[in-house]
Amino acid sequence: MLKKERQNYILHQINLHNKVLTADLCAAIDVSEDTIRRDLQELSDEGRLFKVHGGALSLSFHSSFRSSNIYAANEKRVIASKAVQLIKDGMYVMTTGGSTILEMIRMLPEQLTATFITTSIPAAVEYLQHPNIKLIQIGDIVSKQAQMAVGGQAIRQIRQIQADLCILGTNAIDSQKGITDSDWEVVQVKQAMIESSEKVMSVAIAEKLDTVQRINVCEAKDIDFLITEKPSNDLSLIPYAKAGITVY
Repeated sequence: MLKKERQNYILHQINLHNKVLTADLCAAIDVSEDTIRRDLQELSDEGRLFKVHGGALSLSFHSSFRSSNIYAANEKRVIASKAVQLIKDGMYVMTTGGSTILEMIRMLPEQLTATFITTSIPAAVEYLQHPNIKLIQIGDIVSKQAQMAVGGQAIRQIRQIQADLCILGTNAIDSQKGITDSDWEVVQVKQAMIESSEKVMSVAIAEKLDTVQRINVCEAKDIDFLITEKPSNDLSLIPYAKAGITVY
């Protein structure tokens, strides 16, 4: 694979999943760690990603809360508009962070009265702009990479709440493997949210369908709703409907 092809692949993966690991890129592209490190450093120097130990982060995820560099922004707005329709007055709703979740928060109707629980700092900032919803901010050690509270105290706080709905920003989802991620601490928080919620909703652009990362968040049977930008009868969604997930 030529250098330009490698770097385009890296940028696509980081836009899709917000984070890439050097080891995973080495395996996928079949090149040395030194080659990937040089690619990441060059892309970082060009201002196209944010290099961190062991990999890199998406600029849109790591920079300002209202970044103009959101990958698949139109698709995420379609997803957000669908998700909003499932949130009703009086609900207790747990949410993670991520650009799709932020778009959803901005679309919440002004008259909505509901309680939202989040560990995400950017999400909390957006919730504070809403005139009628109540915000419960889960706190603990803050992961700079994920921009959210993680750790034992955060998990204990989450488990004290019984939510109606958990809305997960999703890095990878597969009809057989369920939802997966690459960040161990974030996964622990997401699992606690799932356990503390009556229903679970995954929001994901269609490009994330049929993709798998290293750490399991939940099985497909644990997901009640899947929202993508595709129509619910799209062929790519059939395996998820067969797995018992309601697709929108």
